[in-house]
Amino acid sequence: MSKAISSKTLAPSLAAHSDASRWLIAFSGGVDSTALLHLVSTWSKGSSDSPPITALHINHGLHAQSAEWENHCAWICRFLDIPFRALQAVVEPDGAGLEAAARSARYALFASQMEAGDVLFLGHHQDDQVETFFLRLLRGAGVDGLGAMPRQRPLGKGVLYRPLLELSRVQLEAYVAAQGLRCIDDPSNQDRSLDRNFLRGEVLPLVEQRWPGYRKTVTRASEHLTRAAGVLEQAVEVPETCFSALGDPGLPLGFLAETDDAGAVQVIRGWLRLCSLQAPDQSVVEEFLRQLRKAGRSARPMLNTGSFRLQRYRDAIYLLPPAAGNLDQTMTLAPGEVVDIEGVGRLALRRCDPPGIWLAADEELELRWRGGGERARPAGRRRNADLKKWQQEEVIPPWWRDRMPLLYLENQLLAVGGLWPCQSSRWGEAGEEAEAPWEVVWEPAVGGGFD
Repeated sequence: MSKAISSKTLAPSLAAHSDASRWLIAFSGGVDSTALLHLVSTWSKGSSDSPPITALHINHGLHAQSAEWENHCAWICRFLDIPFRALQAVVEPDGAGLEAAARSARYALFASQMEAGDVLFLGHHQDDQVETFFLRLLRGAGVDGLGAMPRQRPLGKGVLYRPLLELSRVQLEAYVAAQGLRCIDDPSNQDRSLDRNFLRGEVLPLVEQRWPGYRKTVTRASEHLTRAAGVLEQAVEVPETCFSALGDPGLPLGFLAETDDAGAVQVIRGWLRLCSLQAPDQSVVEEFLRQLRKAGRSARPMLNTGSFRLQRYRDAIYLLPPAAGNLDQTMTLAPGEVVDIEGVGRLALRRCDPPGIWLAADEELELRWRGGGERARPAGRRRNADLKKWQQEEVIPPWWRDRMPLLYLENQLLAVGGLWPCQSSRWGEAGEEAEAPWEVVWEPAVGGGFD
C-alpha cells in the first residue's frame, strides 16, 4: 500500500528553493498538477519565507473543452487564493507530430515567463519517469536519452524543478481525493493509439503483475544511466563556442575532421547542453551529422527539432534566432524610443555625441526590411554598393539578411540596424538648430543560453 503524502513530504525540496524570486506552478488542471498546486500552496501558507506563487496554465487550443478547462483552473486558483495566468499556445505540428509540437510550444511559453531567480515547478512524477524511460528505449535512445528525467535544469532566465519525481501516480490520486479536489479528466488520456497511453494502459499493468516493484528498479537503472552519461560528458572535449557577426552562438566544425561519428555526436550533444537545450534523439543527431559530412562548403544543412534550429554557415553550426513576427506591418522609431520586435530584437534611438544622426524631437524614422535592390553607403566608406553585398562582406549570416532593420527618413536610408549609420544628409558632426545627434542601438534576438 502506498504511503500517504502531505505538504510535509515536499518540505525539504521547497525549503531548498525558498530564496527564489517567485514560484511559478505549471497548472493544467489534471491530477498531477492539482496535487502539486495544493501541496505547494499548503506548505507556503505555513512558511514565513515562502516566495509569491503564480499558477501558469497553457491553453493549447487543441480540444473542444480547452476554454472550459482554462475556466476550471482559474476557479481552482480563486478557491486557493493563488494568482492565475493563462497563456495561449500556437501549436504548429511538424514531422515530430502534434504531441511534440504542443510540448515545444508549452515549454517556449514557460521560458518566456521566467525572470532571473524564478523557479517553475512541474508535476512530473515517478510513473512519468518510468513511462519516458520505456518510450525512449523503444525508440532506440542512447545513454543520454535513457537517463533519468532531470529534477532541475535551467529554463529561460530561471530554473525548472520537478519535486514529485519520487511519488507515484497512485499517491497523487489518493491525495487529491482526500482533499476533495476536482480535477480535469482529459479524454485523450484514454486514446490507446497514442504510445504513452498504450504503454500506460496495456503494457505496464502486465509488467506490474510480474514485477510489482518495477517503478523503483527502472528509476534506479535510469539514474545509473544518468551517471554514466555524466562520465561520458566529462570525457568529451567540446570546442569553445564561437559567435556569428550578430552574436548567434555556434559550434566550430573543426571537430568533424578529428573524431569518428560516435564522438562527433557526443560533441554536438555536449554543446547543446551548454546552450541549455534538450538534445533530440540519437538518430536525429546522426542524420544531421551525415548531412554535415557530405555537404559542400556552400551548403547549409539544418536540424529543426521543433523547439530550436541549428544551421551550418561557413565553418560552424549556429543556433538560429526565434522566428520573426509579422514584419509587414508599418513600424516607426522616434528619438528616445525603445521597441521590441519578435525575432528581430530590441531597437532604440539613443542620444550620442557627434557624429550622429541629426533629428528633431518630433521626427520619426520608418522601419523597413530588405526586399532586394537596396543600396547603402556606410558612413566613412567611399563607395555606394548593393546592401546584400555589404552584408556578405561583413559575414552577416543568411538568416539575418532579410530581418535586419533598415531605418529611413523621407525615403533616405539613415542606418542599417545598429551596425552601420549610412552617409546621408542627416549624418555628421553638426545639424540644424532644432536637431540633436542620435545613434541606433540594436540588440539582435539571438537564440540559446548565450548572450
